[in-house]
Amino acid sequence: MSMTVPSPSEPGSTPPAPPVSLAALLARPDLGLRLLAGPEDIPLHWVHTSEMADPYPYLLGGELLMTAGVQLTDPAHYVARVVEAGAAALAFGVTPVYDTVPAELVEACERHGLPLVEVPPRTPFTAVARALWRLMAEARLHELRRVTEAQQSLAAAAARPAPVPAVLGALASRLGGRAVLFGADGTESAAAGREVPAEAARALRDLAGVLGPRPGGPASASGDGGGLRLAAYALGGGDGLTLGVATERRGPGDHTIAGVAVVLLSLLTAPHRGADVTVRDGALVRLLLGADPAEVAGTLGPGPWTVVHARGGDGTPFATASLAAALGTPLADETEGTVRLLLPSSSPVTAQQGWTLGASAPVTAPELAAGDAQAARALRRAGAGRAALVRHRAGGLAALVDRDEAAAYARGLLAPLTEPLAETLRAWLSLHGSWDRTAVALDIHRNTVRQRITRCAALLDRDLDDPDVRMELWFALRAR
Repeated sequence: MSMTVPSPSEPGSTPPAPPVSLAALLARPDLGLRLLAGPEDIPLHWVHTSEMADPYPYLLGGELLMTAGVQLTDPAHYVARVVEAGAAALAFGVTPVYDTVPAELVEACERHGLPLVEVPPRTPFTAVARALWRLMAEARLHELRRVTEAQQSLAAAAARPAPVPAVLGALASRLGGRAVLFGADGTESAAAGREVPAEAARALRDLAGVLGPRPGGPASASGDGGGLRLAAYALGGGDGLTLGVATERRGPGDHTIAGVAVVLLSLLTAPHRGADVTVRDGALVRLLLGADPAEVAGTLGPGPWTVVHARGGDGTPFATASLAAALGTPLADETEGTVRLLLPSSSPVTAQQGWTLGASAPVTAPELAAGDAQAARALRRAGAGRAALVRHRAGGLAALVDRDEAAAYARGLLAPLTEPLAETLRAWLSLHGSWDRTAVALDIHRNTVRQRITRCAALLDRDLDDPDVRMELWFALRAR
């Protein structure tokens, strides 16, 4: 069995739009393209036109390279460089330099297995590019419709009396394969879809075992076995359940569809799901609407709790639910692009691929507002430092000062500042006076940062280059 575990540090080399087969482009009668060498069932990710003698430095891989051969002097070397760069196919225009495609070019493409397409004089290169982008847009629309229909089907399955088998059945049907829910010990808890060969079943079980319940470990893995394409996904909740999928092929939207099933199955199988969840969800809603934390502490639970703020995700409607499931909590809310989550302090907060997280110190229910502010500041520091996870730093000299006295002094000292000025000053001080990092953290222009800090210095009548002044203001901003 071959296996691939995705790495968060390795971005994809192809665009998010699905590729288009060269055969689909050749089938367009308005273009009049003709295949002279190589296979036609290869995927195209984009188009690039170049008349460079050596286009290698300008190719990303997967493209249809178009040229009229203006500087074509050595066809064999040219094709070797194009293949080395990873181009998917070569399109040659027979005007205005050549009347026909050079035979040496055809032979070189045949030798390397590189598809070679003849572009007739009546077809401009821009027409080929436009046709490819249109085909890609149509493929993207088809994929979105397929994913949307699958989401609706899975959501309907989750509402049935036996939701877990129903979700597995809907997933297997949508992907045209088999879906298996594995327990922490590798045994099949439930399965749906057509039977697969024994070799594929063993390979899928082994692939699921690679994930396991390790905190911070990979969330998914893919591979091949028994002639089938395999994928495994760890469910949220921390109890070691894993979803395995075996299909004959892997479509562009399959990973997204499986991700929806992972979220639903995580919520359906999480150990904290019980009769009290609805009550706790209602308590969280009242808390977010401004209720006194003491009023909801009885139903929410005394804690201690960890408040987490998060930004990022993949842009799908299920991103927030997927993050909540990965962290093992149903208590989540999204407002203006920021996800706020509430976790028992005993639950580990780990970095999540595609997300930037800020976590508070453990707080009790009456202290949730303070924990919310801690998580917000930690998230800003994470964004400025481009870290996946930043935790609130508690304690220190500030803990030795009486809170009420410090707050009263801070209010008097900072009274001349408006809230935007105070927030800018806080971020600027926390980032050691860096204009650029403060601008990134607050999502404003660096000139705006300079103007606000200059205004702060004038209103406070303080020298912000003085380290003693900076320290005093920092403690005041934390205490107010």
